[in-house]
Amino acid sequence: MLVQKLCITFLLKSLFDKNKLLLPLLFLSLSVAGDSFEYNSYNNHGVVGLINMPSARFYEESVHGITLFDGTPDKKITLTSNPFDWMEASFFYTSLQNKRYCLVDSDPVCAQDYKDKGFNVKLRLKKEGILPAIAIGANDLAGTGLYSSEYIVGSYGINDLDFHFGLGYGTMSSLKDSIKNPFGYLSDSFNNRPEQYADLGGSFQPSRYFSGERASPFYGISYSFNKKILLKLERDTTANDVIIEYENPKSDYSFGVDYSINKNFSIGISHERGIYTSLKFIYKNNPKTSVKRYQYKKATINEEDNKYTKLIKNLEENGIGVNKISETTSSIGLELTQLIHPNLGLIEEIISSAAIDAGINKNIKKDLKIADLNAVSEIDSDFEKNSNLIYERKSTKNFNTKTRIKFRPFLASREEFFKGAILLENDSEFIIRDNLFFNTNLKYSLADNLDDLKYPPVDTFPAQVRSDIKEYLKNMHEEGILIGRAQLDYHYTPKKNHHLMISAGILEDMFSGYGFEYLYFKSNTNYAVGFELFEAYKRDYKWKFGTLDYKNVTGSINFYYRNYGYIPFDMKISYGEYLAGDIGSTVEFSRTFENGTKFGVFASFTDVTTEQFGEGSFDKGIFFNIPVYGNFINYAWRPLTKDPGARLNRKHTLHDLLVRFQPINWN
Repeated sequence: MLVQKLCITFLLKSLFDKNKLLLPLLFLSLSVAGDSFEYNSYNNHGVVGLINMPSARFYEESVHGITLFDGTPDKKITLTSNPFDWMEASFFYTSLQNKRYCLVDSDPVCAQDYKDKGFNVKLRLKKEGILPAIAIGANDLAGTGLYSSEYIVGSYGINDLDFHFGLGYGTMSSLKDSIKNPFGYLSDSFNNRPEQYADLGGSFQPSRYFSGERASPFYGISYSFNKKILLKLERDTTANDVIIEYENPKSDYSFGVDYSINKNFSIGISHERGIYTSLKFIYKNNPKTSVKRYQYKKATINEEDNKYTKLIKNLEENGIGVNKISETTSSIGLELTQLIHPNLGLIEEIISSAAIDAGINKNIKKDLKIADLNAVSEIDSDFEKNSNLIYERKSTKNFNTKTRIKFRPFLASREEFFKGAILLENDSEFIIRDNLFFNTNLKYSLADNLDDLKYPPVDTFPAQVRSDIKEYLKNMHEEGILIGRAQLDYHYTPKKNHHLMISAGILEDMFSGYGFEYLYFKSNTNYAVGFELFEAYKRDYKWKFGTLDYKNVTGSINFYYRNYGYIPFDMKISYGEYLAGDIGSTVEFSRTFENGTKFGVFASFTDVTTEQFGEGSFDKGIFFNIPVYGNFINYAWRPLTKDPGARLNRKHTLHDLLVRFQPINWN
């Protein structure tokens, strides 16, 4: 260990003997002690790697993170997720200090910094063994091309040292010390890289990938020091003759240090290419490990209670309501309802423990209801005919409410790098009957910087159903209490496996209306099919009960398939008419974990032409759902807010309700 430390110190000193920042960094690494660390960390671009260069390392599946980077000339926010341990996907939003955000000099926003969004992806080709781990990746995969680059990279670890070496293309290929593109020997098409994207950005352009006459080798090393500190050194091949216009480097090398505050938060500082110092903050979480497994709780039971009363008390203590109990000579039939637990296996464990505590040793058949929809049905007609009714709950009204502080971010693009609001939000549910619910969402802005949103979108569709989002946001502070939702839902299962939901009221921030959804779903199969139809009215900008002069009938046929083939994807395909009147299909791919955490991507292709759609070509984005104490944090992130491909942001769908409690465990 001592030899390793001396070697690293000598290596850094020999490479950077003229750099005065190195010594304080090394002193910092020597003075800080800790008891936890990870060999991996995000680089400045939210990709697991060194400083600007990537590595072949990956976090385990379900990990997600946010990287805040402040450098020269760009600052960046990146959201990163790992739907698999072999796949890393990220979305970034950046501001460039040396480029103006205007199409012509007369544009009123010309005085501010340029903003850009895009996607990154990295795939593992090989795990580390005798030979190094190998990965390929692409940055700015479907953006404007400011960061357009691809790479092949290998990583190999020896104790606390991790060595990285790769080949970069595009903006990762500086002309200095570059080599002829190896793919050029396969086809001449790889030798020519288009200088600009085919449109304003937002579309895929395969002709760019791994192309260009030259490619640049990069390499680096990371060293875990005192288990909380990660020292990094790299040869940075970032090109400085691109649109971003990086300052000419004084060195080919960058070095830095990442300090892990705890398992979730890290901070990093780096000195890049001998010219500037940058800072980054990292938040990382793994819901698979951070969300504690539910522990069964034993209810307080009186001695005079019979076994059925004990069973009811134990189940209700654990968030499972008992509607009905029936009994035959050999079996117990339970009709249950619940909305808390995200895993059907966990529900089975709770029922088993509750039955044992109650002294019931008979076989248990269950009918599980979720929001009064028959999600799991094990009780057949023969059992009902031969059973005796032991207990039946009387329908009671119920009121649930939660108030919390939430943060509403808005990537404002043309105004500023970042805008947002701190909101006091109340979510309430009034259960009128077992299958009739009234849900409300009320908001109040405690603080925001949204009132000066004034620049319209660059291009708009004739039916502005989403692109006028600024008109809603800038009224947040002035209108007092805002109505985000006031919705009446009726749930009904007319026949086994057939489900219906009728909804009416204020359905979301921007639309009110009424309609219904039908779903055919068998709990023991991996597919479902249904359709929905809604008449939607555009809400006025004051977030109250008024509407604007726009309405449309929107609907779709929906097909769901879980765990497609040998690939653990969930898939949804929809076809129908969208809010803006365009017709087409939406495809979603997602991964759902045992605890209910979900990551996914989507894309919509409609009859709107590329020219009509404008920048971005078609609607696309990423989304995630993360369980938190019986609720789900839902968030979708798309590069551009456009009108075509827009759908209602409903609180939940029938498939969401029935399936989220039954994720497949692919461990």
